[in-house]
Amino acid sequence: MKILKRIILVLASILILWMVVAALVSGDCVYEKSITINAPVEKVWQQTNTLRAMDQWSPWNDLDPAMKKDWTGTTGQPGEKVCWDSEKDAAGKGCQKVKKVDAAGKRIDTEIKFLTPYESEANAYVKIVPEGSGSKATWGFTSKIPYPFTVMKLFMNMEDAIGKDYQKGLSRLKELSEKP
Repeated sequence: MKILKRIILVLASILILWMVVAALVSGDCVYEKSITINAPVEKVWQQTNTLRAMDQWSPWNDLDPAMKKDWTGTTGQPGEKVCWDSEKDAAGKGCQKVKKVDAAGKRIDTEIKFLTPYESEANAYVKIVPEGSGSKATWGFTSKIPYPFTVMKLFMNMEDAIGKDYQKGLSRLKELSEKP
């Protein structure tokens, strides 16, 4: 009986510690990556100003080239939406919707809802700014990790988790934009 009480006490202590640490860790999650492109801002913007354009350089298409996609809304306008469905867990199922297109500021903001392999939401963006004789493209997202899962942030490295995918996508954007 003493052993059972000790086990319960240890488990309760671990749970309390988890909850306290989780309360101290911010749930905000932010990541972005940039690349310099030897092309005018307007040319790069044409590769990023719609979901269909971004689909041409998306690294996640490699996860399942046969994934089903359903496009709705007006291309390049708020409300443009693509939903994908893949039988492969790595690609999963979800939707991305354009929230705002700022043609003057060369920025597009989208909302992403992942349904599988686990539910989550993020706000993503791509912005293009002049840099030297070319452009700088920045691709990023913000998300919120719910309490008490904020503790997981202590063990996450966003660069390890998605850095290679973002680099692959931005490299493809660079290649497409620099074509004559």
